[in-house]
Amino acid sequence: MSEPAVQTEILKTTPLHALHVELGAKMVPFAGYDMPVQYPDGVLAEHLHTRKAAGLFDVSHMGQAYLVGPDHASISAAIEALVPGDILGLEPLAIRYTLLLNDKGGIRDDLMVTRTAKDGMLFLVVNAACKDADFAHIAANLPKGIELRRLEDRALIALQGPEAAAVFARLAPGAATQDFMTGVEMTVAGIPCLVSRSGYTGEDGYEISVPDGEAVALTKKLLAEPEVKPIGLGARDSLRLEAGLCLYGHDIDETTTPVEGALTWTISKRRREEGNFPGAKIILDQVANGVTRKRVGLLPEGKAPAREGTEITDKSGRKIGVVTSGGYGPSVGGPIAMGYVETSHAKSGTDIELMVRGKGRPAKVVPMPFVEKRFYRPAK
Repeated sequence: MSEPAVQTEILKTTPLHALHVELGAKMVPFAGYDMPVQYPDGVLAEHLHTRKAAGLFDVSHMGQAYLVGPDHASISAAIEALVPGDILGLEPLAIRYTLLLNDKGGIRDDLMVTRTAKDGMLFLVVNAACKDADFAHIAANLPKGIELRRLEDRALIALQGPEAAAVFARLAPGAATQDFMTGVEMTVAGIPCLVSRSGYTGEDGYEISVPDGEAVALTKKLLAEPEVKPIGLGARDSLRLEAGLCLYGHDIDETTTPVEGALTWTISKRRREEGNFPGAKIILDQVANGVTRKRVGLLPEGKAPAREGTEITDKSGRKIGVVTSGGYGPSVGGPIAMGYVETSHAKSGTDIELMVRGKGRPAKVVPMPFVEKRFYRPAK
């Protein structure tokens, strides 16, 4: 009798996959893709290099799409039926971080929405693990005359760090003074790209949407600059954790609302007054009357990190929450974490305990971010 066939996941690859292998990356499955978790220098060195100079990330696994309609008002109304952010009020080229919500106010995904230079067109970037569900959900809820166009032929690379602007200006001079949270179509080293001054590391930088066929050439040009090194998913995770930024599916998901997740700021005054987004009744009640749990920063004492799933207790040992992201913060020089705790224990400075390897270890609730964000702010 023959052995049963072993079912193995067939992983997708990004246009930069062969280059990652060439550069010696350790590849791992992530969101259905074969992705680089680290390069020979290792996660710690990659993290610190990004904080010091400039790191280059492949984020081509994320979902890119255009929302297209007759005018800005029409497409804004269409997407505002699914998110709580003010999309109608977006200035030309501006970017908004917002949330896809379910009818109970839970977060289906977080995403970036850019108002492009073309009237009647928005550029959307969603998370890799959610993109098929996100785009199907958006498309199924669009009114007549509004269309979602997935961009399957574009890569996405992120250049992040304090030297990112100086490096990028050598290939795209106009990018040096580009405002934070704006997306501009520009030529980069002769290649037409959509360049967003944004990122998910807490550092200044850019996310560059580039045609698949040009992605390797552009990446090599950036890596040829002395300040730039390739950075994997491991350092990307520790960088965003230090910046206090959520990882979808861990720190926020369909069981968490924006209020619980400390993301109430994403809901504009107009949208609160109108109350016409999914789960609005539940969310607005939470805004007015509070919630039973909140996402907070956690600073463990000692050197033992508290990983995702670690139980959080009060000083008496009663469970009051759970860690959703945790690990070593290279820039902090010690363990850091975030998670949800009962609101009565959410005040900064509150002493709590983290159950690491079956033993309660002291920690404090602290404000986030753990490191100062250094997004670009032009001189007044």
